[in-house]
Amino acid sequence: MSSITPLVQSVDWLALAPPTLTAAVALVVLVADLFLPAARKPLLGWMATAGLAASALLLLPLLGGGRRTFCLPAHPDVCSYVADPFALVIQFLVLGGALLTALLSIDTVKDQGLPTGEYWFLLLSSAAGAALLPASRDLATLVIALEVASLPAFALVGLRRGDRLSSEAALKFFLSSVAATAVMLLGVSFLYAATGSLHLSQVAHALTALPDPRLATLASAGAALTLVGFAFKTAAAPFHFWVPDTYVGAPLPIAGYLSVVGKAVGFSGLILVTVQGFPSYADVWGPALAVLAALTMTVGNVAAVRQDARRARSAVRLLAWSSVGQAGYLLVPIAAAGYTSDPAHAIGSTVAYALMYAAVNLGAFAVAALVARTSPANRIIDYRGLYARRPLAALALGFFLLCLAGLPPGIIGLFAKVTVFSVAVDAGLAWLAVIMAINVVIALYYYLKWTTVLFRGTGATEAAPATAPAEQQPTRAGIPAALATAIALATVLGIVLSGAPQLVLRFASGALL
Repeated sequence: MSSITPLVQSVDWLALAPPTLTAAVALVVLVADLFLPAARKPLLGWMATAGLAASALLLLPLLGGGRRTFCLPAHPDVCSYVADPFALVIQFLVLGGALLTALLSIDTVKDQGLPTGEYWFLLLSSAAGAALLPASRDLATLVIALEVASLPAFALVGLRRGDRLSSEAALKFFLSSVAATAVMLLGVSFLYAATGSLHLSQVAHALTALPDPRLATLASAGAALTLVGFAFKTAAAPFHFWVPDTYVGAPLPIAGYLSVVGKAVGFSGLILVTVQGFPSYADVWGPALAVLAALTMTVGNVAAVRQDARRARSAVRLLAWSSVGQAGYLLVPIAAAGYTSDPAHAIGSTVAYALMYAAVNLGAFAVAALVARTSPANRIIDYRGLYARRPLAALALGFFLLCLAGLPPGIIGLFAKVTVFSVAVDAGLAWLAVIMAINVVIALYYYLKWTTVLFRGTGATEAAPATAPAEQQPTRAGIPAALATAIALATVLGIVLSGAPQLVLRFASGALL
């Protein structure tokens, strides 16, 4: 009698614990919102913050080795969820970024009158999807995790009721993202039709020996369409057009969240499909990503230079274009992975750079949120003389901007850029390294210009218009405890990493995949 292959799989709940706990806390917050009186709604924010902190702590038991679950019974090494070093590092970045976002959001939700339960439920749901994605090892789970991370973000961007900019930003973000997802799903369906599998390891093996030239053409088209979808999520040019308006229209904490966690989702997915799913197509996606990297960093930095300091929300708009430029730097090591025999080393450089970028960029958004409390227009000229009004906040923002520029005392930013630069040179992409060097010089201009504004003048700023909407009127000038904690955490993390950059840069020399 022939044996029957078992269909019931055992589940490693410890490996799944970080994203699972985040999703569970999201449901608890949503239910609790139904029963809490309005005066006690702020407790939901602290519940969400505690849940994210607990989820991040659950990564510690997973450091011992690569746990995996949802594996094929006939192939125990082919799994849908793998908690390897790469997944754990990105999950730490995602949950840490979401935790800082939660601290930024506690007072924003109250001051702007955002619906409390919905806000925290959506933020936690998005964080759960973002934490799931780097551990996903099949195309179906990747797409599901990507959409779980993205769909709540659309609602978060447009959560300010009655705000035209917020509604417009949410609509633009939604329509462009849906189009990108449709293209990606079409690519995934092509790949499944050509290879007969959705697991990345099996797709990679099947692509090396497709029996029919027509299947090879179908697979090539599928790989290209899948990469286009992830390029949108990383805000790579020319798929970046949604970024400035979305960041400006979103609540400030959500703009910071998208700039860090949103990018982590896009880049981790792009890394997985290229390095693990399509290694046999490295001669195609390597040059394509190199061109995208050069275009993205150039478009982002040139647009950032052209920002008018007196324009409303120019500070957030500059950070938005800066994030596009930084996305170009992050693409460089992924492109280099297509040219080298050791792609893990190149991928490590992207991870190291992403960790640096996450800490200091969220710190910059935290200071922007602080300034917006008294200067709702959030123009760059509103930061004039910030050192005279709030010396610690000005020093923190100056440090964050210097880290992004790659100048001392922001040593971690300098080392991260040098690491990315060396990876490009080692891969034979000297032309890309030259373009990166030119863009770093261009970025110095607007980062230093903003930094000098902090220390000039006495800090007098123009008052907000009397006709401004209620949620844009200046609020009290004190620094809320949660916001102060977020700024302090980002500053301490940036200082520690600048004092010991090897803590991050060692990921560049280790095999993460």
